[in-house]
Order: sequence, then C-alpha cells, then structure tokens
Amino acid sequence: MRKKSAKKESSPKSTNKKGGKSIFRKILKGILITILCIFGLNLLTTILYRWVNPPITLTMISRSLFEGESLKKEWKSLDEISPYLVDASVASEDNMFLGHNGFDRVAIDIAIEEHKSGKSNRGGSGISQQTAKNVFLWQGRSWIRKGLEVYQTFLIELFWPKERIMEVYLNVIEMGPGIYGAEAAAQEYFHKSAKNLTKTEASQIVAAYPNPRDPKRSPKKASARAAHIRNLMGLIGSIKFDDESIEQWEERYEKYKEKYFEQKEKKENKKKK
Repeated sequence: MRKKSAKKESSPKSTNKKGGKSIFRKILKGILITILCIFGLNLLTTILYRWVNPPITLTMISRSLFEGESLKKEWKSLDEISPYLVDASVASEDNMFLGHNGFDRVAIDIAIEEHKSGKSNRGGSGISQQTAKNVFLWQGRSWIRKGLEVYQTFLIELFWPKERIMEVYLNVIEMGPGIYGAEAAAQEYFHKSAKNLTKTEASQIVAAYPNPRDPKRSPKKASARAAHIRNLMGLIGSIKFDDESIEQWEERYEKYKEKYFEQKEKKENKKKK
C-alpha cells in the first residue's frame, strides 16, 4: 500500500490566487513609482526654474499646435521691464501679492460669496496661482487642475522669492492671441521695448488680462478698466521687492485680513438675530 505524501500539492485555484495578487502588487508598485517619479521631476523642475527660465509652457504648445496661433515671446529680466507693468499687474490681479503666501484668503472668500449669490464668476486666483498654472499646468476649469494649482503654488512660494514669481509671471502670461510676456506685448501693441512702457501703456496691456484672446472686447470697457487700474496704482504705490517692503506688506495684509473677517462675522451675526 502506497504511503500518502506528507506534503499536499497546491491546488490550481491557490496558484491562480497567488499569481493574481502578485500581478496586482506589481501594477500597484509600478503606479506608485510612476507617481513618485512625476512628483520628483516636478519638484526638481520647480527648484531649477528658480534660476533657469522656463523655455515653453503647455499653453503655448496647445495654442500653437491645436489652434494654429503664432508664438511670440522674448524673455526679459525684471529690470528690463517697466516698473509700471509690475505696478499695474499687482493693482489689477493681486493687490496683496507681497503680503500673502500665494493665497489671498480675502479675495478667495469674496469670490466664493459672489459665486454663491450669482453676482459674478470672478476667480480668487492671485499672481502666484496664475504663474503656477501658466508655467506648469494647462488652461481650463476642473477640480483636478485646481488641486494641482494649489500644490504648485505652494511649491513656487516655497522655493521662489516674490521677485522671481513676478518675473516669470510677466514673461509667460498671455497678453493676446499668440502673444506671451511683456516684451512681445510691448512690441506688438506699442512698437517699443517693455522697459520703456509708460504708465498708461502698461495699464492698457494689463486691462486685457482677464480675457486677452477675446475678439469682441469692447475698446470702451478696456479703456475704462485701464483708467481704473491706473487709479489703483496710485493708491497702492510703487512695488518694491526688498525685505523691508515685503515685511510691511505682510503686516498690512494681516491687518486687512483680520478686519475683513471680523466685519464678515459681525454681518453674519446680525443676520442670525
């Protein structure tokens, strides 16, 4: 009589289960490694762009390849761009640019409240967020892109000084169909270098920021917006990037933020009564 084997042979079902788990683990491992590589490359690129100028962006590639637009751009350092364009950009897009950490909580809160009431579709994105979007991401609205924009804004605020953020911003932002950056816009609209733009010319360029590719933009509305920007420029004053100025802006922003949310809380309490 044959003796029974001490070891039981593994069943085909057991082998299939183990094989399935092994393949799943390999796929999961591959996905995790890919994600880590993408974020690692992104981190390295962000740090590198602290000193190296971004050669091209996804927006530029997309507009050129899929929409047939020309590509006009010429990088200029911040000292080769009119300070009026810096002042106008801050006045128009992000009054407290030097004071916050990339996210103006007041502007974001106002945008949310206006959206709830249906008064406006304005966004709360400041200059740092717009820079993050224009350099590293794509155009369009989605929660995925917005989430990545928040992450990327955190990174550039961490690794870039405000002066560098402004320099990159003024070199990559769309200023018309196929026109990117201050120099290309100055040459296209005023046939001069960005360094020589006047206050009026700078405000006129910045007045187109909300929708620079709109063919139906009203000259009358654009002119009124440019005048409004010049008025704000006078109220805000000249933008400087030295440590003392930034510290003053940070203190100003904290007071501004505290006052806003205190007033908001009082209004909400009144409504409840």
